[in-house]
Amino acid sequence: MASKKTPDYISRLQSKYRLVIYNDKTYAEVWHLRLSRLNVLTFFSTIMLLVASIVVVLIAFTPLRELIPGYPNSQTRRDIVQNAQRLDSLQLTVQRWALYNDNLNRILLGEEPIDIEKASDTAIMRRYQNIMLATSSEESELRRQVEEMEQLALPLGSSPQPHSFASLHFFPPTQGGVVGRFNPSLQRFGIELPTVAGSITKAALDGTIISVQSTFEASYVITLQHDLNITTVYKNSGQPLKEVGDRVSAGEAIAIIGADKGSSTLAFEIWVNGFPVDPEQYIIF
Repeated sequence: MASKKTPDYISRLQSKYRLVIYNDKTYAEVWHLRLSRLNVLTFFSTIMLLVASIVVVLIAFTPLRELIPGYPNSQTRRDIVQNAQRLDSLQLTVQRWALYNDNLNRILLGEEPIDIEKASDTAIMRRYQNIMLATSSEESELRRQVEEMEQLALPLGSSPQPHSFASLHFFPPTQGGVVGRFNPSLQRFGIELPTVAGSITKAALDGTIISVQSTFEASYVITLQHDLNITTVYKNSGQPLKEVGDRVSAGEAIAIIGADKGSSTLAFEIWVNGFPVDPEQYIIF
C-alpha cells in the first residue's frame, strides 16, 4: 500500500531553516537558530494573543477604559443622572403649568378649579398603578416561621401567669415583713424589706450575678439573671460578697449590711421578660 504523501503547504511550513549571525570581520559564526515557518507562525500568534489578553484585562478592570472614545467616565455618568433628574423635574413643572392654565380657564368659565396637590397625587398613582407587589414563597415561609415562634414565645412586657413558675422555689432575700408594697403606678417596681446592721442579703433563685453597682441613693445594687428570663434586683443590699460573673445558689448570701448602716430597707424587685411582677405572689415574707 502506498504511503500517504504530506501536502506541499504543510511540508513548506515544517521545512527547517537556519538563522545565523556571523562576525563581520572574521566571518566566524556567533549564534544560530534552527526554525521553521510553523515555529515562527506559532511564536507570533502566541505573542499577539498574549498582548490582546493584556489589553482586554486593562480595559475591563482598570480606569484606562475611560480613555476609549465614546466610553462614559464617572463625570459623564453623573451628568447623565443629573440630567435625568432635571428632565423629570421639568416634566412635573410643565404639568403643573398646564394644570394652572386649565384652572384659569375653569375660573373664567365659572367652573370649580382642580386641586393641584390632588392632581399630582393622581398622576403619581397612575404612574405606579401597574406595579404588582406579590409576596414571594421565601417571604411567606419566613412569615410563617416568625408567627409560630411568636405564638410559642412569651411576648415582651406581658404579665406571666403564676403557674409558669410552679416548679421554682423562691427564697426571701432577707427576714422580716414587707414595709413597702408593689405599686407600678408610683414607679415602685418591687417591695421594701426591713434590714438591720449585720443582716444578710440572699439570692432568691439560682442564677448569675450580672451587675454590681454602687449608687448614691441606694448604696449597692446587685442584679441576678435566672432561668426562664427572670431577673432579680436587690437595691440597698449592703456590701457585696460576690462579683460579676459569679454563679450563686438560691438562699446563698450575696451581700451583708454594714454595722454603720443601722436600720434601713432593702428594695427587692422581680422582672420577667422585661416586665416587673409583684414578689409577694411568689414569696412568703
